Amino acid sequence: MSFFISDAMAEGGAAAQGGDPMTSLLFFGGLFLIMYLLIIRPQSKRVKEHKNMVTALSKGDEVVTNGGILGKITHIGDGFMRVEVADGMELIIQREMVASLMPKGTIKDARK
Repeated sequence: MSFFISDAMAEGGAAAQGGDPMTSLLFFGGLFLIMYLLIIRPQSKRVKEHKNMVTALSKGDEVVTNGGILGKITHIGDGFMRVEVADGMELIIQREMVASLMPKGTIKDARK
């Protein structure tokens, strides 16, 4: 019925061969190991370090928030804390929003 295209006929050649299941298992095991070493383990290590830093915060520490606000902790509670960002100006932020703990005297150096 086709005038311009010839019909393709399949030859009765070799059947499709399946790969070794052990090779596939080793490939996926190796792939998971690489993902664990490069992605999962370092991320969980950073989360653990951040959690330890947040629990160790105390009054008088100088911190930088995730938003980039530099301040000194004046009051600390269970979930929230007050951070003094200027003379007489305090912000209430969540403890988990602290990005890093700064060395003492950082605020004086930043105000110059």
